[in-house]
Amino acid sequence: MKQLNLKKLQDSLRKKFLKSGVKMIAPDTIYFSKDTKVGKNVTIEPYVVIGAKVKIGNSVIIKSFSHLENCRIESKVEIGPYARIRPGTILKEGSKVGNFVEIKKSTVGKKSKVNHLTYIGDTSIGKSVNVGAGTITCNYDGIKKNKTRIKDNVFIGSNSSLVAPLTLEESSIVGAGSVITRSVKKKSLALARAQQLEVKNYKRKSK
Repeated sequence: MKQLNLKKLQDSLRKKFLKSGVKMIAPDTIYFSKDTKVGKNVTIEPYVVIGAKVKIGNSVIIKSFSHLENCRIESKVEIGPYARIRPGTILKEGSKVGNFVEIKKSTVGKKSKVNHLTYIGDTSIGKSVNVGAGTITCNYDGIKKNKTRIKDNVFIGSNSSLVAPLTLEESSIVGAGSVITRSVKKKSLALARAQQLEVKNYKRKSK
């Protein structure tokens, strides 16, 4: 009986959103909550789960296999595929969150991009920021959660670790492959890598 009631609820919610103009590809694979709010001209691809307390603005695209809960999505945002938007997250107008990205208790500013293989937690991201593939915020030290602040127009190179608490000031750059443990000043380049070693004419040991 409970399963039947859940199916009826989902069917009812899908019909309501289709009637209001939400574009759904394979609506039977999309799950809503009773309190889901969706704006105009929204597209939701197959296999999307929307948990409790989610508010979605206008002209939003949510791609397949994404999971959203207790978050606010402003207008003209693109999410997914395979994105997880966790509680306390705000995605500002025009921002993009791509494949295999997890965001928790964070704000992503207007026109900022977090496109690939990234974890953002307890972080505020300003406007027009680019977060490179494989970047993670190291927000938990085993005792408490620490905050990362990323100001406007920051560029973060791929495969970087940002060890909170720290601040990346406006228009700063983090070089790819860096582990950043101290705050970075405005318009500065931060680079933290081991020096590359090359041995010429190296011969592997034979068995």
